[in-house]
Amino acid sequence: MNTIKQLQWRYATKKFDSTKKLPIDKLNILKEAFNLTATSFGLQTIKLLVVENIALRETLVAHSFYQKQVLEASHLLVICIQENVIKTDVVDYYNNIKKIRNTSETILKPYREDLIKMMEKMTIEERQKWSTNQAYIALGNLMTVCAMEGIDSCPMEGFLPKKFDEVLELNKIGLKSVLLLPVGYRADDDMFSTFKKVRKPLEEAIIEI
Repeated sequence: MNTIKQLQWRYATKKFDSTKKLPIDKLNILKEAFNLTATSFGLQTIKLLVVENIALRETLVAHSFYQKQVLEASHLLVICIQENVIKTDVVDYYNNIKKIRNTSETILKPYREDLIKMMEKMTIEERQKWSTNQAYIALGNLMTVCAMEGIDSCPMEGFLPKKFDEVLELNKIGLKSVLLLPVGYRADDDMFSTFKKVRKPLEEAIIEI
């Protein structure tokens, strides 16, 4: 598959065909792609909420400034961050490294202690901002994977996170919503699908030294 061709095909889908659903294998690819996203230190302080329930998404439309993609898409992906990053998160991460790679405690201990100290020096707000940066990396990765798999998507910041958190009861599991990505298949009458991409010439966007 031609990578550039697929990226040219991709656009922020304004209207989804609500009758077309992602097959389970495509949905599983997106889940795996999210989990394989690069994160700082590999700590993965982000989670993906996959919302298929129509009644629930109908409620969320009002908290998305009435953007219909939230409802019309096959699935709504909600990228979340942890409300806080604590010592246990770091310890569990390094235990996982030990389990998967069989790395010795002698090697892991200084790295684990340094990361714990780094997190302890940060405020909760700073940890959340740090995690949010990871969420944007995941969003970009998911959008690219969608394009390569012929899945339409629409990245969205335009929603009310606190309202989403309430409806989805994210506070009960220590999460906060930060980004949305409705995914599915474009409607035949979405006029935006035929628009030419507007981008700067490469020589203006790229600096080579």
